[in-house]
Amino acid sequence: MENLWSDEESKNYITDLEMRVYTSNLLGRSDELVLHGGGNTSVKTVVDGEDILLVKGSGWDLVSIKAEGFAPVKMKTLLEMAELKELSDSDMVSGQKAAMIDRSAPNPSVEAILHAIIPFKVVDHTHADAIVTMSNSMTGKENIKNTFPNFLIVPYIMPGFILASKINEMLKDLDWNTCEGIILHNHGIFTFDDDAKKSYDKMIEAVSKAEIFLEENAEVDIEVKKPKDFNVESLRKISDFMKVNRSPLAVHYASQPNLSQFATRGVLTPEHIIRTKRIPMILEDTDVDSALEIFKIEYENYFRQFRKKEIMLEAKPKYAVIKDFGIVSFGSSQKEVDVINDIVTHTMQSVLEADKLGGYKSISHKDSFEMEYWELEQAKLKK
Repeated sequence: MENLWSDEESKNYITDLEMRVYTSNLLGRSDELVLHGGGNTSVKTVVDGEDILLVKGSGWDLVSIKAEGFAPVKMKTLLEMAELKELSDSDMVSGQKAAMIDRSAPNPSVEAILHAIIPFKVVDHTHADAIVTMSNSMTGKENIKNTFPNFLIVPYIMPGFILASKINEMLKDLDWNTCEGIILHNHGIFTFDDDAKKSYDKMIEAVSKAEIFLEENAEVDIEVKKPKDFNVESLRKISDFMKVNRSPLAVHYASQPNLSQFATRGVLTPEHIIRTKRIPMILEDTDVDSALEIFKIEYENYFRQFRKKEIMLEAKPKYAVIKDFGIVSFGSSQKEVDVINDIVTHTMQSVLEADKLGGYKSISHKDSFEMEYWELEQAKLKK
């Protein structure tokens, strides 16, 4: 993938925070690294003699984040949190908020503790398509291990304190001199360095390596087909805002056999679930009313299976896969349907590639539910 670093442009940024904003924006400019609020970045600095982590604020996009989008949190507090045996979401949020030296700043990323325990000045985290495509396959563990032998590889764990605590244990015996980064299965990748450019370069190099692997082992031939006719207006009962995608990729994806199995295998990376739900509505051998009823029943069953005290979200699809026609996204605004379409477009390509590696495999239904109903994820949508 393209390295967007510019020596000339970088001369405009002097302070730790200015350089952090610059390289965060560089990461955000590449859709194949992060989409719509995905990923997070940080820089460790000193303010008034105290060690501070400046970490991406929850709800900000890397492509457009500015200095005020970073939350300044005391390192001492974050490192103390990392050593705790248990920490509730509410206690983590309130504790991090109390440790901020600027209370008007946004809430720190849910990954703030993880950023703090990585002993390098600059930390970059993305949900790179190529990385999660490799890991979201039946041969993912083997392929990731062989392609990235000098990375710390972590099995899927719920983001937030649970993930930070587990990685904190794994870091006890880690030789940082030989560790080139961290890969979280089904989630994403971390790179780090004491220099902002070097950390960014490491991200581009690692993701490029994954892209080359996919080019050599998972090439997908998109057969250009004329989409069949379909009355899109029949979907207005779902949403007034829709986006129709009849690109060659979308039509190819929607022309696969047994869509009810093929297109319902879960999200590309866990954070996407708050935008798209776990699966789409499938229109294959049925009418819109019947498909909508099937989606509703299956969603209610999914909710009942894993609910604790949660209140069920609306049992309506966020997008539909329509046999031999393409994809239609639904939302409450044009911006929302554009976001969903972007995510689904990246997911379709990755699913097709992962199938070339033995089959696409996302996180479990239970893990999906925990992400969809995680209060810290839902808070992002409210922002």
